[in-house]
Amino acid sequence: MPPSDSVASIRLGEEPLREEPRLEHCIWHDHYDPGVAPSLDYPDVPVGELLSRTARELPEATAILFMGRRMSYRELQADVDSLATAMARLGVEPGQRVAIHLPTLPQTVIAYYAALTIGAQVVLTNPLYTAREIEHQWEDSECVLAVTADFLWDRVVRPARSQLCPKNYITASIPEYLRFPLNFLAPFKLKRQDPPLYAKVRPEAGVHSFSDLIARTPADPPRPKVAMDSLAVLQYTGGTTGVSKGAMLTHRNLTVNVEQIQAWFPELERGHEVTLICLPLFHVFGMTVGMNWSVRSGSAMVLMPNPRDFKLLVSSIAKYRVTVFPGVPALFNGLNNFPGIEKHDVSSVKACFSGSAPIPDDVLGRFEALTGARIVEGFGMSETSPVATCNPLCGTRKIGSVGLPVSDTRVKVVDVDEGTRELPFGEEGELLVHGPQVMGGYWNRPEETALTLKDGWLYTGDLATMDADGYVRIVGRKKDMISAAGFKVYPDEVDGVLMAHPDILESATIGVPDERRGETVKSFIVMMPSKTLTIEEIDAFARLSLAAYKVPRKIEFLDELPKSTVMKVLRRELRERS
Repeated sequence: MPPSDSVASIRLGEEPLREEPRLEHCIWHDHYDPGVAPSLDYPDVPVGELLSRTARELPEATAILFMGRRMSYRELQADVDSLATAMARLGVEPGQRVAIHLPTLPQTVIAYYAALTIGAQVVLTNPLYTAREIEHQWEDSECVLAVTADFLWDRVVRPARSQLCPKNYITASIPEYLRFPLNFLAPFKLKRQDPPLYAKVRPEAGVHSFSDLIARTPADPPRPKVAMDSLAVLQYTGGTTGVSKGAMLTHRNLTVNVEQIQAWFPELERGHEVTLICLPLFHVFGMTVGMNWSVRSGSAMVLMPNPRDFKLLVSSIAKYRVTVFPGVPALFNGLNNFPGIEKHDVSSVKACFSGSAPIPDDVLGRFEALTGARIVEGFGMSETSPVATCNPLCGTRKIGSVGLPVSDTRVKVVDVDEGTRELPFGEEGELLVHGPQVMGGYWNRPEETALTLKDGWLYTGDLATMDADGYVRIVGRKKDMISAAGFKVYPDEVDGVLMAHPDILESATIGVPDERRGETVKSFIVMMPSKTLTIEEIDAFARLSLAAYKVPRKIEFLDELPKSTVMKVLRRELRERS
């Protein structure tokens, strides 16, 4: 354990601390940064109170920076309380579900904390979903209220309203939280986007304006006592059946994970950091590492609705002096290759956290050279709230690994076939995670829960190795592993080799059916601007670093790879294409 003042530094107040069972000494504890404890004491603070504590302690600190608009924590808390009161008056009761169907906007943060304040449970919904996908998620979770954007209401939600279960809808508009005169000018520009990002919402029963509710509702919400082990968020994720299912994340899961992150990065100062949030808040990475941790630590949140707008990302880093940047490899790579990036002062960035996919060595090195920051790669899932492992920020960082298990977290690697035999160091198997941030199960999916959670261990579906120091390396997904003539091929390894070529921007590898080999290796490649390579040149380059059976037998050139809203390559779309 660290000295007593280290424990005190992570407290949010004077609430009784809940002491987790202490872990026995594990090999990875020897490689923690100084001051990072193997076990922590966690205050019983529900997620909604993360905001109220910071608003009380740092009322004038900047909470949100959005397109030139600044909101303090005092102002954010006032809008949260007004909306929470309005939700309660619309009939939302503790334990009911509220859907939030928005891009990364101030209203997303406000709606999230408002729902949790009154004891409701949040269902974060991807704004790119089709009506069919929305119907499944909201019906499955039995949502009673949905907060959506005006243009999403007009384009997707209203036409499908008769098939959707919420009784009430709150429509938010991007211009509402822009400063004058942008709030008057923006609708004209937003309506001309393809597709439009602004729409007039006609009066209709059960449909309410976000800004009107804030303006006319007093900030006096009911504040029911929220149990720490009660459900806070249904985080929907894909599954082995192909049906989206809700990972049940409790208040304890989420606040514990925030404290684990806070303890892991003791160098970062409460009330003094500026976090760039370009990861969508409906994704667990953006929700916890971007939003909840920023709110808990009193950081300013620079909200960026479009992570693909690299021009705006670069200018925002320079303008707001961003210090903390949670991201994914595609974001770091895109910024590296932004024309003229060297002319911008991005030296304020000091800590970057990369997840979702392996980050190539050259991408990491180039971004760190540009900014002077340090990128630490970690691992997480919706089911782990999400952070489970991370490289130390100051100590030994092993490039290519996802680091060490965070405080109060155990991991092990087991055989793929039975999942019961723990494997020696360096041997590949399925990664299992155990810790207080692991979900309670899947919503109304007992069979899927039983397949994934066994004796408190989460079976991740990720293939990994662990070295003798406890550092974990992800080698692929069980479902992505290619079996070529009986040999195992991991797509991430192939892509890492291909992307080391200076003329290749991106690569994504899949297995495709082959009569002779069962499966064979196919890579989709995006070239650097104005660069060309022949298939023969790529083959020769790959053979320098890969065994012959791993070398792509098929190569297809694309202008861009299909990606999710968190910039993760969608291999399933590439499989469908093939």
